[in-house]
Amino acid sequence: MAQVVLGIGTSHTPQLSSGADNWALHAERDARVKSYVGPDGNDTTFDERVANADPKIAPQLAMEVWKEKDARANEHLDTLGKELQEADLDVLVIVGDDQHELFGAKGNPALGLFLGEELWDLGNTEESLAKTPPDIRLSRWATHADQPDPYPVPADLSRSLVESLIDDDFDVTVFSEQQEGLSLGHAFTFLRLRLGLPKKVRILPVFLNTFYLPNVMSPRRCWALGAAIRRAVEAWPEDLRVGFAASGGLSHTLINEDFDRQVIDAMAGHDGDAVAAIPKKFFRAGNSECLNWLVVGGAMHDARMDVLDYIPAYRSPAGTGTAMTFARWTPEGQAA
Repeated sequence: MAQVVLGIGTSHTPQLSSGADNWALHAERDARVKSYVGPDGNDTTFDERVANADPKIAPQLAMEVWKEKDARANEHLDTLGKELQEADLDVLVIVGDDQHELFGAKGNPALGLFLGEELWDLGNTEESLAKTPPDIRLSRWATHADQPDPYPVPADLSRSLVESLIDDDFDVTVFSEQQEGLSLGHAFTFLRLRLGLPKKVRILPVFLNTFYLPNVMSPRRCWALGAAIRRAVEAWPEDLRVGFAASGGLSHTLINEDFDRQVIDAMAGHDGDAVAAIPKKFFRAGNSECLNWLVVGGAMHDARMDVLDYIPAYRSPAGTGTAMTFARWTPEGQAA
């Protein structure tokens, strides 16, 4: 039988892979964004945020603070990478959100699974780099390879997962061919390129729409989805070592520490009711990637969750940045 041996959660923000010296460039792009999701779940502008800035933010914009936070975050990435390598995984279930990379206006599933044998990162092409903002381009090495790169997928397990989820009343969109010119997205490639997931490990990507309204699942449904995926994986008869990974988050581009703590506490407490009580309106824009974490939290609901670090990495007086977060779930009976 397949055995779940590890769960991890990691931010994948460009801020992690561009160096603290370039965080100001991200802030310049932030200032051009028309609106953000405020602490009350309603829209607010960059200028409004600056005019009503929390005094605690200003001291966190010093370069020495940025460099300390950047160093901490990268140490945690190294730790999680070591965890992935030492776990000797056969399959890693990655829960991530596609940001118009494989999907888009022609079809964007609330929940998607791939039934083919491999997906491709198309790599950093001149065309893709030309379309990428300069500050994001600095981090593309951590999300896309220098040339096309294949990711093996356990097609049989993925098909079995679809059948099990359908039986559990989840509606799943499936596809078995990658559309020409569209690449596997950064939420999935980050685990190999930045954390060093061995190429021999097959990935089972769970494509969760978090960004694009209206077909976004509720927090409660995401938690239940994780539990259903876990049941299906453990029912698989083949002897496999399986891990789960939540990719993205936590709150960004506007940091909301209270919201993040609510999400973390609910997961650490294995509290599905607390998850369900978090208003859906907070899971918008960058904050929506917390839903990826809730799926993995639901899958690992019986495992100890250790938050390695929570780093609210502010990069502008408006409170923009990324709440960079790193966590590990250790199933019962596994070494800590």
